[in-house]
Amino acid sequence: MGEKNNSESTIVIKGLKFTYPGIDGHPPPGSTPLIQDFNLTLNSGDRCLLVGSNGAGKTTILKILGGKHMVEPDMVRVLGRSAFHDTALTSSGDLCYLGGEWRRDVAFAGFDVPIQMDVSAEKMLFGVGGIDPGRREELIKVLDVDLSWRMHKVSDGQRRRVQICMGLLKPFKVLLLDEITVDLDVLARADLLRFLRKECEERGASIIYATHIFDGLEDWPSNIVYVARGRLQLAIPMDKVKETSNLSLMRTVESWLRKERDEDRKRRKERKASGLPEFERQFDGSRVTGDPAGAAIRAVNNGWAAGRLNSTIAGEENFVLSSNRVLRQ
Repeated sequence: MGEKNNSESTIVIKGLKFTYPGIDGHPPPGSTPLIQDFNLTLNSGDRCLLVGSNGAGKTTILKILGGKHMVEPDMVRVLGRSAFHDTALTSSGDLCYLGGEWRRDVAFAGFDVPIQMDVSAEKMLFGVGGIDPGRREELIKVLDVDLSWRMHKVSDGQRRRVQICMGLLKPFKVLLLDEITVDLDVLARADLLRFLRKECEERGASIIYATHIFDGLEDWPSNIVYVARGRLQLAIPMDKVKETSNLSLMRTVESWLRKERDEDRKRRKERKASGLPEFERQFDGSRVTGDPAGAAIRAVNNGWAAGRLNSTIAGEENFVLSSNRVLRQ
C-alpha cells in the first residue's frame, strides 16, 4: 500500500483537511478541522479495512472520496481525477459509494424515513439499463434476492440486499462501503465478502470497507487503516498486523480503541484540572460548552427545518435568537 507509483494508484489522498461548513458555506470561525493532515495511497486490487471509533471521521472520509463533499482537487484523486469535480466518475459506475439506508425526507410528515414504496425487487433490478445480465444474475444469487419481494413489506435486511445488489450492478473500479453489511445475516455477509474479494483479485478493483463487525474478516482485507480524531494513525498491510499481534483482528482493533479512549479520558481530566477556560453560555437554562464554532451553528438554528413538523431543538418550541439571549415567542 503506497509502494507503487501513482500511475498504478486508484486512490491518492494528500494533506486532506476538511471542516463541515456553516449555513454560509464556509467553516465557522475558530472551528477545528474534523479531518487533518490525512495522507493515504491505495492501489489496484487493494481491499482496505477502515477502522476507528465512533466520530473518528470514517464516514466523512468515505463521503469525500465518494465526491459528496468538496475539497481542493489536488487533495483527493480517485482514478487520477477529482472525486467531487469529475461527475463522470460516479455516473459511469467506476466510483461507487454504498452507505446508510435508503431513506428520504417527507415534507410535513417526517424525515429520515425508510423508502418503502410498493414496488417489486424484480422491477427495481431489471429497470436499470445497460447492465450485463450475467453480472445481475450472479448478484441476485450472491445476495439471495427474491425477485417477488415488495419493498414496502420486506425486512430491513432484505431491503438492504436489494440496495447493495442495485449498487453493484455496474462493474466498479473503486468501491466505498460504509457499514453497509450491518443489516445482513451471516450467510449474506459471507457471500458478499467473497464476491467482493473476487472483484479485487480478478478485475483489479479497489475497496475501502468501514465496519465495526470483524467476524469473518481475518483473511479478507489486504490492508488496514486506523483513524482517530480525524487523523491517520496506521496504514499497514494486514500481514504486518498479524506479525506484530498474536490477537485476533477484533481484539487487535479493540486494543487500539481502548488505548485511544484512555488517552482521551486522561486529556479531558487534565484539561478540567488545569482550569482552562471553556466557551460557555446559557441556553434556556442549560449550559453549552465546547467549540465556539459549534455553538455558532446552534445559534443560527431557529428550531425548525423546511417541510418538517418536528422541532430540531429537542423539547422546545419556536425561538427567536438574539446576540446574547433567547426569547421565547
